Amino acid sequence: MMNYLCFVFLLLGYSASSFSLNTMPKSFSSPTQIQSTPSTSGVELSRNSDVKASKEWELDCYSRPVVAVGGKKLWEVMITDSSGSFRFLKTLPSNQVNSKELRKTIEDLIEESDVKPSTIRFFRGAMFNMINIAVSDLDVVGKPSRCTYTVAQWLEERHRDVYPKMEGYKSTMAGGLTGPSFLDVRTPIKLPDALRGEKYAFVALPLAEFLPGGSVTEENVGVGKLCPVDPTLPADAFVQGVVVLTQRPESLASWLAGTEVAGLSCDLRKRNLIMETDIDTQYLMAKLNDVQREEGAAFMEGKDALNGLHFVCVQRDEDDDPAGFWLIRELPTGI
Repeated sequence: MMNYLCFVFLLLGYSASSFSLNTMPKSFSSPTQIQSTPSTSGVELSRNSDVKASKEWELDCYSRPVVAVGGKKLWEVMITDSSGSFRFLKTLPSNQVNSKELRKTIEDLIEESDVKPSTIRFFRGAMFNMINIAVSDLDVVGKPSRCTYTVAQWLEERHRDVYPKMEGYKSTMAGGLTGPSFLDVRTPIKLPDALRGEKYAFVALPLAEFLPGGSVTEENVGVGKLCPVDPTLPADAFVQGVVVLTQRPESLASWLAGTEVAGLSCDLRKRNLIMETDIDTQYLMAKLNDVQREEGAAFMEGKDALNGLHFVCVQRDEDDDPAGFWLIRELPTGI
């Protein structure tokens, strides 16, 4: 039986009230850590038979905070799938960092994989052109996206446990895993009128609802998706989120599903509620008045406390089922 979860929230531009979300998203099991064994060829491939392989792959190709012999940066290709059923790591000489070599690497991995990818996501804006060219001639859909949670978790592990122990490690090249890495001068795009919600609300859900036994499952998120939940987070914490109420929930949810929604944020100085999509696109969802600005500050504080974990929900009204529910974790910068 479906649980009914009650929230007390502030409608942006309306008076405070409460309502029930009829559904919330499949419980998430803690990911099994995969142990890799280094290879003398510069290639490592490890598999996790405890999880089902996915057709959605995630890729990163970038330099690491390690200077190899000869003063050259360490370059790596990292490929996994959204379920973490395998991890592929290849070291590239700096003179082989190009789309041709990357395409061949992906092709070889696809050839020996039982489950072929239908989608390959990549989040690295600085490498967009090279990666996009590499996957363009393959029989897969390349998606610039920050919904690359599995490869991001792997990168965090390597930045924490692997690179600092390597000869030639340079901490000044690591950049750090949190905090802004550049001056953000982007201007949010106004949402098309047909996709704007009539009401927006800051809400919160117990983190326990997303853990095994909770009422938020992949079976009841509509066209939405759930990111992995870090099992070390306190189960009694609350996950901050935004509910969008609209008379066109299916249209808005379908549009969001195609944008690779990556997160929500409040620009408290400009009083804007902003949606992040793909690699670097921003949409202006709503303006905040004084009271809403305070709610936005609490939203941001709660999101930061859970390492960027938050959600967005789209539905018709207070009593309707969500047309789409996305549990999102913002990627750390510096990885």
